Amino acid sequence: MASPNASPERLSPDLVRGSLDLMALATLAEGPAYGLAVQQRLRAASGGLVEANPGTLYPLLHRLEADGLIAADWRTEEGRRRKWYALTAAGRGKLTDRAAQWYAYAEMVRGLLEPAVGPPVLAPKPA
Repeated sequence: MASPNASPERLSPDLVRGSLDLMALATLAEGPAYGLAVQQRLRAASGGLVEANPGTLYPLLHRLEADGLIAADWRTEEGRRRKWYALTAAGRGKLTDRAAQWYAYAEMVRGLLEPAVGPPVLAPKPA
């Protein structure tokens, strides 16, 4: 059995599912991107812990677009036609609101977990 402080190779899909929209909005706060670039940003930002497969990511992006949180347009670059996504003002507001909720939630969960399993032991970040 792994230690509760062991670093996982990937996060549980159940954990990711509840926050993937927030993570996608955060990656688009960096600037517009097409779907594969959003996927790559998520992987890089999570240190490989989050792997959003296309069957999950593209419906999520379409839902965020339908909700007016992101806007999309088609662009052709290097001979490839791709749908690019950009954060809207409504999306930035939702990102800010949801981030505040997420921080409060994470702090509450941490308060519950630390007495049960101890504080997290974080691996040092590469230089």
